[in-house]
Amino acid sequence: MQIHNKSGQYAGRRKIVSGIIIVVGLVLLGRLFMLQIIDPSYKAFARSNFLRHITDYPARGLIYDRHGELLVYNEVHYDLMVIPGQVGDIDTLEFCRLLNMDVSTFESRLLQARRHSRFRASVFERQISKTTFAAFQEKMFRFPGFFVQPRTLRRYTYPIATHTFGYVGEAGPGIIGNDPYYRPGDFIGISGIERAYEKELRGQKGLRIRMVDVFNRDIGPFHDGRYDTLAIAGKDIYTTLDTQLQLYGEKLMQNKRGSIVAIEPATGEVLTLVSAPSFDPGLLVGRQRTRNYRMLQNDTLKPLFNRALMAQYPPGSVFKLVSTLIALQEGVVEPHTRYGCGGIYHAGGISVRCRSHPSPVNVVTAIKYSCNTYSSIIFQNTINNPVFGGIQHAFSHWRDYLVSFGFGRTFGSDLAFELPGLVATADYYDRLYGRSGWRSQTILSLGIGQGELGVTPMQLANMTAAIANRGYYLTPHVVKAIDDPSSPNTRYSLANNIPIDKEHFETIVHAMHMVVEDGTGRFSRIPGISMAGKTGTVQNPHGENHSVFVAFAPVDDPQIAISVVVENAGYGSVWAAPIASLMIEQYLTGKVQRKWFEDRVLNQSFLTAQP
Repeated sequence: MQIHNKSGQYAGRRKIVSGIIIVVGLVLLGRLFMLQIIDPSYKAFARSNFLRHITDYPARGLIYDRHGELLVYNEVHYDLMVIPGQVGDIDTLEFCRLLNMDVSTFESRLLQARRHSRFRASVFERQISKTTFAAFQEKMFRFPGFFVQPRTLRRYTYPIATHTFGYVGEAGPGIIGNDPYYRPGDFIGISGIERAYEKELRGQKGLRIRMVDVFNRDIGPFHDGRYDTLAIAGKDIYTTLDTQLQLYGEKLMQNKRGSIVAIEPATGEVLTLVSAPSFDPGLLVGRQRTRNYRMLQNDTLKPLFNRALMAQYPPGSVFKLVSTLIALQEGVVEPHTRYGCGGIYHAGGISVRCRSHPSPVNVVTAIKYSCNTYSSIIFQNTINNPVFGGIQHAFSHWRDYLVSFGFGRTFGSDLAFELPGLVATADYYDRLYGRSGWRSQTILSLGIGQGELGVTPMQLANMTAAIANRGYYLTPHVVKAIDDPSSPNTRYSLANNIPIDKEHFETIVHAMHMVVEDGTGRFSRIPGISMAGKTGTVQNPHGENHSVFVAFAPVDDPQIAISVVVENAGYGSVWAAPIASLMIEQYLTGKVQRKWFEDRVLNQSFLTAQP
């Protein structure tokens, strides 16, 4: 009986011990299940201790000019990455010495990285130089949790076309939240071609998974690279720009405020786009980009402002070309119609002054001498035309012609941040004066390109191209081909027709030719080249008037149409016309013979004038 009792006693104890073991085992299994299945952070921590995920950033597409000359390329730099969960006890002073960094900066960046994620890599130090990278790489095994990732920076063959190229910057939270492609630290095109063709230029990111040992040393690909993906380089962009013409245009506009826009009339391709003052595009690349951007933003000359696409001026006398074309099409004037000019024109208490010139004048001689009286009369005749039954209808009809030239709207092309300018509506004048409170003389200044009109230099160049084409234009654009230079960009190949008969354009072309041959623009005549042009002087209530000139050449086979605006420079014939003349000579002949003429422009500065 005693033996039996002992056996029962031991059996009970075994059950208790077995029960305890089973409970502990279940607890351990449950905990292991929690660690491996339910809570992924521990799994991530374990894997991150021996796996490193490296994003392979593709080379951004290159940018060339119309002749295949490389203008924008890439240069390798290095970003120092950190995985905070892997960072242990390191020699902080040595780390900071290698990167020329103070300890407080190190601590604040590491804290920021931890807040982002303990197990995912983030950028700790951007754009390390090759020299710094070489020194740091030798001792990187001492700093577990840190590794280097190669990236590329934009570089420029010439410090030109800044506003056309645009620049690349870090993607902000708004972009990252709306586009899953971008991650913190990624770069994106901010302006210009870089922005308009971001998807083509950026390429496709790749991923490499590498194994590392306890010393943070790379020991090879994970599973022989089975899970790696290749980066796909961005597509190259072939622009419409002519490098030599762009260089020359920026040279001519040194120490001046304004713009030059040149277009190939037959295609709408932008040959050059100059906004002055400008700046070296390299200033917005690299670690100093933020500081340089702030400096440029505070510059009173506003070099960041793209005057070619965003400045909106009254067009002045160059607008007489359009106003006269409308009057001819509406039949309120004939090419031979003559009006006398006594130096001043009175209309219902409104007076318009005119420069001294032979009188009377017809369409051709009125444009040749830029007669304000003639332009005012034919504008009034257009607005007062009885067939419309009222000024609102007549003005809206007149305005429709302006829109057909591209005024008062954007072109919707690959030119980022273009502005539409201003063309007032009949409703605007109804609100301003009351529906019955305005007449043709109320808006008489429109006939000579003043008043409620605002046009951009790009719109003026496009207007000139349309006249050169005798009645149509192709949307101005700056990209000729993508990826393959032999496959042209056909996105802008459709003509935009203007509802004015070709014969009227021929009349205006002849008048513009006379402007250069024996009129207000004769000072800028180019020996051996037939040029058609129109001078303009834009009234500026804040200082000296703006100098404006539009032109195209050759007259019978237009290869270039151009607009030039020089702010605070006075008469169009004195400064804008010479610049346009030199640009046309450079483009058509490849060199400038009139060195004295060139020196006169190069030695003149208008930056001291008030804007």
